[in-house]
Amino acid sequence: MKKVIDQITEVVSEAFEIAGYDPALGKCTVSNRPDLCQYQCNGAMAGAKLYHKAPFMIAQQVVDVLGAESMFSKVEMVRPGFINLDLNPDYLGGLLNELEQDPDCGVEKADPPLSIVVDYGGPNVAKPLHVGHLRPAIIGEAVKRIARFMGHNVVGDPHLGDWGLQIGLIIVELQRRQPELPYFDAQITDGYPGEPPFTITDLEEIYPYASKVSKTDESYKEAARQATYELQQGRPGYRALWKHILNVSVNDLKKNYEKLDVDFDIWMGESDCQDLIQPMVDKMKADGHAYLSNGALVVDVQEESDTREVPPCMVLKSDGAAQYETTDLATIVQRKADFDPDRIIYVVDKRQEMHFVRVFRCAYKTGLVTKDKCSLEFVGFGTMNGKDGKPFKTRDGGVMRLEYLLGSVSDAIYQKVKSNAGGMSEAEMREIADKVGLAAIKYGDLSNQPYKDYIFDVERFTAFEGNTGPYIMYSMVRIKSILSKFMAACPNTKLGHILPPESQKETDLALILCRFNEAVYEAYTQNAPNRLCHYIYELANSLNQFYGEHNIMKEPDPEKQASYVTLIRLVLRVLETSIQLLGFTAPDRM
Repeated sequence: MKKVIDQITEVVSEAFEIAGYDPALGKCTVSNRPDLCQYQCNGAMAGAKLYHKAPFMIAQQVVDVLGAESMFSKVEMVRPGFINLDLNPDYLGGLLNELEQDPDCGVEKADPPLSIVVDYGGPNVAKPLHVGHLRPAIIGEAVKRIARFMGHNVVGDPHLGDWGLQIGLIIVELQRRQPELPYFDAQITDGYPGEPPFTITDLEEIYPYASKVSKTDESYKEAARQATYELQQGRPGYRALWKHILNVSVNDLKKNYEKLDVDFDIWMGESDCQDLIQPMVDKMKADGHAYLSNGALVVDVQEESDTREVPPCMVLKSDGAAQYETTDLATIVQRKADFDPDRIIYVVDKRQEMHFVRVFRCAYKTGLVTKDKCSLEFVGFGTMNGKDGKPFKTRDGGVMRLEYLLGSVSDAIYQKVKSNAGGMSEAEMREIADKVGLAAIKYGDLSNQPYKDYIFDVERFTAFEGNTGPYIMYSMVRIKSILSKFMAACPNTKLGHILPPESQKETDLALILCRFNEAVYEAYTQNAPNRLCHYIYELANSLNQFYGEHNIMKEPDPEKQASYVTLIRLVLRVLETSIQLLGFTAPDRM
């Protein structure tokens, strides 16, 4: 279904053309003065300069043409040259019925669909997920789901940190603790145990310990570097041990991401692109893009329009070793070969922006991808802070594990549910608490613009009123309750047709429903799930205002009652679709 604002713009643009003006002046927007009109067009103001004519004269000519248009119930010129528009209730009712019959609630699908890779999550193996992993996981998941709902072919990839010094540290520490393991005997090249010699709990203790020791013991750190080098050169025992580390870590990561309702289509990492590095580097040198600077191999990425210095992209360090920029470039090569993407979206800490500026420019300059065929996009996110305005920490100053954060929010919701349980079982209360708790966390994060820092406030996020996830859940449960009561009282009522709106609250609700297509489109094109959060909060508010004026169960007119029920059922479908795109679900009752 074409976006309503586009339908209106099309009609008004045609009117401008009939009146003798550039149809581009007919662009319409949702009114910023809803007390005066529903939509507006300010094109006559711009047209005044082009045609050397007073804007009100241009606007009046267009209004005269639009006067016969059945789409509108009101078309008026307001000095100095604004065009105010209201939709005809019959036309609005027709739009609602189109939405009601559309399985996607009117969302226009991409034509043609694009191939998109979303790089998000960024976990390191052998490390537990902590609160720092929350934002990339839930923002990236929403970006992925929204793009996929638009009809695009989307691949989600966490891009694991699985090939760096942390692996060498684990190898060294494991050898210190269990030197008898066959992985450390250079004479043994196969026949290694099928089961790992550690659990995820062991790894989560080993790595921090090894990392701490390496900061004060240079010989320990050097041993880790050597182990890393030998691993990357293919030493069989280290490769076998690395596979154990990877498998144990990924299995644990999948379990923890599942609790967040986050899933990835592939599980690739830095290790997967290593064979592509040397051919890529050789081509950069052969094409004259890469040169030596202080022993390092670099590519200049400074542009004339830059207002600040942009350092060269370092492809290889002076010792010939690859680094993050190298693996990110090689990963682009890999993704180009595997998926031929039209877009690659990176959901990454905003503090890494300069890194990706260099990587993107280097990729374009060296021909790894071309701008017209593959858009490289950086979605930088801010930090999640505590009430003190500093990055969120535990009470003792440590970084909180993600599972503990989820548990604490779920417990807070549980206490609220329990106080108004109404005969619920313990299992049902816990299930509700988990669903609403996840909604509280995700909505609390996603309702902010990705690049902005925000305060994680459990009390505010778990409130059942205001701009919160639980408030959205409450609104949806309210609809479910009304639908359940209605179907019990009127089981034979035929639903499916929505009458033209009559009251102002009904009209307001209808207008917001008709903007769902636009909200999803904006969230997609801007990589901004917050746009969808803003929309559903506005929709939930409008629903509750509508319900406050219309007692559906006591409506005496059966046709109107059935229309109201169909209308709120449509609201529920739009809300359910929206929260699914944002990555959470609603309970049946609260």
